[in-house]
Amino acid sequence: MTRAPLPAIQAFFDPPTNTISYLVVDPVTRRAAVIDPVLDFDHRDGTVDVRSVDAILAAAQEQGVTIEWALETHAHADHLSGAPYIKSRTGAAIGIGEHIRDVQRIFRPVFNADDLRTDGSDFDRLFADGETFRIGELTVEVMHTPGHTPADISYRVGNAVFVGDTLFMPDYGTARADFPGGDAAQLFRSIQRLLALPPETQLYMCHDYKAPGRDHYAWQTTVREQREGNVHLKGGVTEAEYVAKRKARDATLSAPTLLLPSIQVNIRAGRFPKAQQNGVHYLLLPVRPKTPAASAVLG
Repeated sequence: MTRAPLPAIQAFFDPPTNTISYLVVDPVTRRAAVIDPVLDFDHRDGTVDVRSVDAILAAAQEQGVTIEWALETHAHADHLSGAPYIKSRTGAAIGIGEHIRDVQRIFRPVFNADDLRTDGSDFDRLFADGETFRIGELTVEVMHTPGHTPADISYRVGNAVFVGDTLFMPDYGTARADFPGGDAAQLFRSIQRLLALPPETQLYMCHDYKAPGRDHYAWQTTVREQREGNVHLKGGVTEAEYVAKRKARDATLSAPTLLLPSIQVNIRAGRFPKAQQNGVHYLLLPVRPKTPAASAVLG
């Protein structure tokens, strides 16, 4: 019996957003996917750059690799997607979970985004739970793992699973669930689904922030290590206990620095809102009163 090929995986860490992108290669055909690519965006002056994606493209070229997919685990709230740039350079298809439609419907009125289609058609491929597709001769299984957002999916490729913003390294815990459409109970169930995989399964994180006492960044762990050591899950925590702790922790967290620009761009598959008559693209900053008294300031 011929054994299925294992993917070759190369990680790219982006310090400004603490994001890890992955180049996943079929060693037989040299076909590849990039998972969660980062566009370099400076919110202080509104400039964009592509150095992070260029580093991935350069690595692919050096290895003789053809990129055919730019895959998102979800619509990120902490960085802008570099997927459109990959598509422009390689012709790769942009894929995401089919529940991106739910996220688009949630945020369309938030940004008064009349140009935004809420059918997911900005993306080239919408994946359903349990669906499979190919990277060369590698089979990829899609696992719907909602909770952080309604649209989160994980990609299982051989013995590797790219879990997006569901789990962090065991010493850091699990993802927040307080964004619109997030659900801590759903997140707990999604995590349990991941932890039901074989213990030797390799799990690849989308972010790392260096837990207290750890002096280096890390993004690869196993199901066994998560079962035994995840600080938010160990000790046989029940769903109700997890939800209570998750909600209490989320209440103390600040919004990500790039939340508003990221969501506007990423629900459009990395596309910026249409340029105005002066040729400039603008991102909206919705302003809301924090207290009833503050309403007077807005007139």
